Amino acid sequence: MSPSGIAPEGRRGGSSSTGVAPARADRIIRALTWWWASAPLLLFAPAIAQAMGMPDVRREVGLAFALMALFTAVLAPAAGFVVARVGSRPEVRGRFLIMTVLSGVPILFFLFFGVLFAECPDGYHC
Repeated sequence: MSPSGIAPEGRRGGSSSTGVAPARADRIIRALTWWWASAPLLLFAPAIAQAMGMPDVRREVGLAFALMALFTAVLAPAAGFVVARVGSRPEVRGRFLIMTVLSGVPILFFLFFGVLFAECPDGYHC
């Protein structure tokens, strides 16, 4: 007991009800942001390898890189939004919502023009 009659706080500070320490949440948010930013590099890595004179890379692992870029573009913003919500970081939630929209535009563009529009036979206006 301290002289004032109030019990001293622990060395690590008071307990928070959020469950995630602020510094840990910031590190996770930073890592997820960088992970999301790597998605275009993952997507274009096989094309870059082919331009550098390694066409086998594009043939052998091109699909794996494309799927990893898609996985990164979808999962990183979703996980980041959850971490920002659990870590009580309302100012960062907007960043992950913007990242979700930016990831969704190329995915929807690919689905529309690459899958749905490609099924329209030549000469027909779908």
